[in-house]
Amino acid sequence: MASPRLASRGVPHLPRLSARRLDARLQARIGRLPATRADGGLRRLSEAADHGVLWFGVGALLGLKSGAPRRAAVRGVGSLLVSSGLVNVVLKPVFGRVRPETVPSGARALGRELDTLSFPSGHSASAAAFATGVALESPWAGALVAPVALGVGYSRVHVGVHYPGDVLAGMAVGGAVALGSRHRWPVRPATPARVRGTGQAPALPRGEGLVVAVNPRSGRPDYDPSADIASMLPAAQVVEVDEEHSVTDLLTEAVRGGARALGVAGGDGSVAAAAAVALEHGLPLAVLPAGTLNHFARDVGVATPGEAAAAVEAGDGVVVDVAAVNGTPFLNTASIGSYPEMVRRRDRLSGTLGKWLALAVATGQVLRHGRPVELDLDGRRISAWILFVGNGVYTPRGLSPAWRPSLEDGLLDVQYLRADLRFGRTRAVLATLLGASEHSRSYAQFQVQRLRVRSLSGPQPVAYDGETGEAATEFVFTKRQRLVVYRSRG
Repeated sequence: MASPRLASRGVPHLPRLSARRLDARLQARIGRLPATRADGGLRRLSEAADHGVLWFGVGALLGLKSGAPRRAAVRGVGSLLVSSGLVNVVLKPVFGRVRPETVPSGARALGRELDTLSFPSGHSASAAAFATGVALESPWAGALVAPVALGVGYSRVHVGVHYPGDVLAGMAVGGAVALGSRHRWPVRPATPARVRGTGQAPALPRGEGLVVAVNPRSGRPDYDPSADIASMLPAAQVVEVDEEHSVTDLLTEAVRGGARALGVAGGDGSVAAAAAVALEHGLPLAVLPAGTLNHFARDVGVATPGEAAAAVEAGDGVVVDVAAVNGTPFLNTASIGSYPEMVRRRDRLSGTLGKWLALAVATGQVLRHGRPVELDLDGRRISAWILFVGNGVYTPRGLSPAWRPSLEDGLLDVQYLRADLRFGRTRAVLATLLGASEHSRSYAQFQVQRLRVRSLSGPQPVAYDGETGEAATEFVFTKRQRLVVYRSRG
């Protein structure tokens, strides 16, 4: 509103243009744009995003590749579903804005009338939620998806079913939902866990003095990494695990033969076995990730066999904690109760459902039929469905831990699902399915440097790093010692 002083000087009064009127003018101006060849493409793009079909298809493609792309697909689809429900069930009825009256004709027309409300745009919210969720886990995939998401948003104005403000509001809601997902489900950091550098890893040009045990049954069934390792480190000795020779057998023989360093290519179970030999003989270990999940390799910061090979030749090493249960070392986790069976079922389902959904389904299946175990934890008696002990503190908290910020914290991460509450089984299943176990009364956790566990329910098996140990009634968890691992410090 013009001030009285300006009005008295003859400056004309300029009526304030409301946001809604500006929105309508922009929509009308876009509606008067001349016809182009892009009209049909934008209409088809808008229709492809109906009910999220476009994004479910992109998510399915991303889900074919494990790691960051699959995590991106799960976060993107999850964010889409939440934002779609928020917009269509809550926000549209609250604001009650009707759609534009002027509907374009020709190639831009959708061919059907929409009688739903307009603000915010559900298509735009879903597009922004999916693109943002994908970008949080995989920036390169997010960069590919973002232009398509923006195109979907604009297409809703171009075909005349939304005002520009509807689209902007929808984009804001969808993006906020995806960003907010980090509160319940933290994004895996791009940087590896904290470790200590060391000069105890000798430089081995071309891998001379290194013996690598390869487990061809780990990872993809159609890929044997032996040839690639021999190509990257031609002076190294590459030996393969078979029915008669385990990782332990092969590397123990390598020590007798004068190996200067040991290496392993396989899953977490193979890596743990190799680490036990390396610790026993005081040798550094090269971990060449060749398994399905490669938990330890990812945490320590070795993403590919090529990175491990480069560290071996350069002599770059770090020192990491190693935990032990009854003297047997483990690098990632150990567990008692229903967890071993839950992991087995999760691994069987993860190829089709993805890791997190597979974990939730497996947990529900196991807890539905399982029985709790009575345990004594350093004098603290508990009834639990699952006892989880991590080599280092895991995050996110809860029974779906994914990574460790540090591999040198000197701590055992103790987590368990209580079975002594009313409706304890139902609480545990729902908390896991909703990804909120850490916020449930059924969940408990603490950290120690040493833990003695006594089973009051008879002998129980203990699982560690994908392997299952002998059943026992007493378990002593410790931080055994430190392991030197090859990893680039650059």
